[in-house]
Amino acid sequence: MANIVVLGGNFAGLTTALEARRRLGNTYDRIIVISRSEDFLFVPSLIWVPFGLRDISQISLPLKPIFDNHDIEFIHAEATKVNIDSQVVSSTAGEFPYDYLVVATGPKLDWSVPGTGPHGYTSCVCTPPDALAMREDINKLLDSPGPVVVGAAPRAGCMGAAYEFLLNLEHFLRKHDLRKKTPITWVTPEPFLGHFGIGGMRTGEPMIRQMFEHLDIKWITNSEIVSAGSNTINLGDNTELEASFSMIMPAFIGQDVVTNSTGLGTAAGFIPVNGAYQHQRYSNIFAAGVAVDVPSPFQTKVPIGVPKTGFPADVAGKTAAYNIARLIENRKQLRQRPFGRIPGLCVMDAGSKEVIMISNHLLRPREFSLLLPNPFYDGGKRLFEKYFLWKTAHGYSFLP
Repeated sequence: MANIVVLGGNFAGLTTALEARRRLGNTYDRIIVISRSEDFLFVPSLIWVPFGLRDISQISLPLKPIFDNHDIEFIHAEATKVNIDSQVVSSTAGEFPYDYLVVATGPKLDWSVPGTGPHGYTSCVCTPPDALAMREDINKLLDSPGPVVVGAAPRAGCMGAAYEFLLNLEHFLRKHDLRKKTPITWVTPEPFLGHFGIGGMRTGEPMIRQMFEHLDIKWITNSEIVSAGSNTINLGDNTELEASFSMIMPAFIGQDVVTNSTGLGTAAGFIPVNGAYQHQRYSNIFAAGVAVDVPSPFQTKVPIGVPKTGFPADVAGKTAAYNIARLIENRKQLRQRPFGRIPGLCVMDAGSKEVIMISNHLLRPREFSLLLPNPFYDGGKRLFEKYFLWKTAHGYSFLP
């Protein structure tokens, strides 16, 4: 019997646990998920929460019933440390020995840029409390319109969500007849519009440039946000932008459980893995989702991160589960799905429109990549949300 411990219960952790149980197909091997949240959260829909288009209850599901139905133990606790030598995870609910460990802990938000974040002067759409708090900030903007700044800090890797929020906010303000009173500026570490931390996609830059020009959104690329004030966003070239409201996407770093554990991760708290999502030094440790260390392959004026959420997290979780099952069955050849070779698949909501992103590989070189605008409606992501929550509620991790 093997003990498999999974740290984290959202996209990557949930998928890994369910797929491991499906692959192993028995209850002799023990699978334990340790998560500090009791619920699965469909994170991509957080961008709609500030506008009242979603409540958290509509985009979340309790984890315990899902795991109970698949003979997976769920521990509602926070993992605090991993002792690699003794193969034990310490948590707020006690200690758990493991034969195989999967780190799928998601991101910790890096608010090292002075003045940014919920305890500073900028809003954020990365967590439920922050997204809910932003409703009040947006209502204040409706009452007292003024300049708006939306963008990302250096090393931010979740650029797609920042773009989505920007375009949803623009649409929201236009619906309230406030666009002329709320000039919008997009500030980004990207070297060009539509880079997204993946090097851009064919037709991407001209399409987004045309969209921004049409919507009267100003932009500053290669921008380094160095601080935020009560009504300003300050850039590294001494530019000071007036901001009655701002949403700044932070960089992601690894969770404390990784940085607290000697030898487990990098200085930034990510897990170094090979193409099988297996730790480069410890063959019984795997990682999936944001916890995976993916150094940016780009040399840019301002550092930019690589996106690891969504489809890549799902692929990594399935790959890790498959490979753990093979090791338990004494099979040595592992499945390889190198991060950069994962296909790029994304539906980006744009207010009353949407953009479909498709490529055969997430990172270059690619044989195919395309951004397809849908200027008529924005239902693709909403349909995917319903499908994914249905799939998750039933534990159908094997589905796309």
